[in-house]
Amino acid sequence: MTNYLIDVNLPYYFSLWNSSNYHHQIDINPLAKDREIWEYAKNNKLTIITKDSDFSNRILFKEPPPKVIHIKIGNVNMKEFHLLIAKCWGEVVLLSQSHKLVNVYRDKIQAVQ
Repeated sequence: MTNYLIDVNLPYYFSLWNSSNYHHQIDINPLAKDREIWEYAKNNKLTIITKDSDFSNRILFKEPPPKVIHIKIGNVNMKEFHLLIAKCWGEVVLLSQSHKLVNVYRDKIQAVQ
């Protein structure tokens, strides 16, 4: 089973991410720098879920772990965020198992080997 590290810039209370497979960076170290988050995820074999392009840029030049799910839907209210992610989350999780980067847009999902 895959485990995930949710970056601080994403909602803490989200039913899809309310299980022991999802770890919130804010609970581990809310002040961690990107490098520290990357190393923590790598050492613990976690997939990073983020809105931060630094992680998706880094994975393009590295090999997993960690893997990255980059949510690129822009600024939306919480209700719209939940609806957009809930609609595609099953496919995102499936793609993240075989791809090092999954980009999630409003209208599409892009997986990168």
